[in-house]
Amino acid sequence: MLAKTYYLSPFGCFEIKGSELGIQSVRLSDKQPCPAGPIPEELRECVVQLDLYFKQQLTEFDLKLDWGGHSEFNISVWQELVKIPYGHTTSYSAIAETLNNPKAVRAVGLANRNNPIAIIVPCHRVIAKSGDLQGYFYGLDMKRRLLELENPMSFARQGSLF
Repeated sequence: MLAKTYYLSPFGCFEIKGSELGIQSVRLSDKQPCPAGPIPEELRECVVQLDLYFKQQLTEFDLKLDWGGHSEFNISVWQELVKIPYGHTTSYSAIAETLNNPKAVRAVGLANRNNPIAIIVPCHRVIAKSGDLQGYFYGLDMKRRLLELENPMSFARQGSLF
């Protein structure tokens, strides 16, 4: 049975779905206010780990993930995403090369766009080969903010000195 809960983060309200098989989705929700309520047992650890992540007290998620119903290619991309270390980035082309399919750069981008498990499967850590921020389903500002959270020295915006 699929369970659902909501988690209010500093980045907005996230809807979390999953079962005893694992987390199926973590998506930004437009519900206002963010619904409160009991957290189903199968989602409790996900909420705890997300909370620690946003407090910068967790750098690696340890959760069961349920990618059932998705294509083998997408799953192979998402499995590469979870290997990207906290505070680091990689490129779409580097992932395509890792998958022994260097021409699949656009397909890697599409798999990122279709990632159902935001934050935990860190598609925000994938940038263009040039180093530019590109394509994030919640917008480039959110992508930058997530990268700033993980690595403020590399991704923080420059403030005025005077």
